[in-house]
Amino acid sequence: MMLATAGGFFRHLDAGKWADIGQATVDTLLMLGGSLPLTLAIGLPLGVLLFLTGSPQLHRKPVLYGVLALLVNLLRSVPFIILMIVLIPLTLWMMGTSLGVRGAIVPLVIGAAPFYARLVETALREVDRGVIEATQAMGATTWQLVTGVLLPEARPGLIAGATVTVIALIGFTAMGGAIGSGGLGDLAFRDGYQRSHTDVALVTVVLLLVLVQLLQMLGDRLVAHYSRR
Repeated sequence: MMLATAGGFFRHLDAGKWADIGQATVDTLLMLGGSLPLTLAIGLPLGVLLFLTGSPQLHRKPVLYGVLALLVNLLRSVPFIILMIVLIPLTLWMMGTSLGVRGAIVPLVIGAAPFYARLVETALREVDRGVIEATQAMGATTWQLVTGVLLPEARPGLIAGATVTVIALIGFTAMGGAIGSGGLGDLAFRDGYQRSHTDVALVTVVLLLVLVQLLQMLGDRLVAHYSRR
């Protein structure tokens, strides 16, 4: 009875549908692989700049910090689906399309980089003030302070922030499926919601949960490793 019920529930999952699920999984991973490095490359220096210009001990610049903080807060506050729609002209100009994996990269980066920048700023604020003051007393330049003290000392927090960011990116990719970005979110929306194929939606949700759990476990292990060091 249970097998018959399960077979009836998963009646839409034929070989072709499993192929679609496999391709959607690959597309989600491609979106993550294309957006995460750019997100970290933009968010890290932006977070460092926020910290430096907002710290009274370093290079406090209230006007610059206010402008950067306002920009970061604005981008973080816009729902991702709306952000994707607003950025369609920019995405078309940069990528040649606003659909699929390529069309998702630009809004993913613009949506996630400010989020990571705030996490970077928070991680840097946790660095011992005494260590910073001692480094400055020895005549270190700002570059030496950042690369030799701040980033190494804040490494566990930076990794934890990157883990939170990549999980947020997974959520963004799923939401982007509503406007044709591809991936598991797109498949769940088209087949799971619009065609009422609950079995397809369930499989995509399970795959997203597994992906989130694996990335969270990896991030936790890295944080524990560098915390011990």
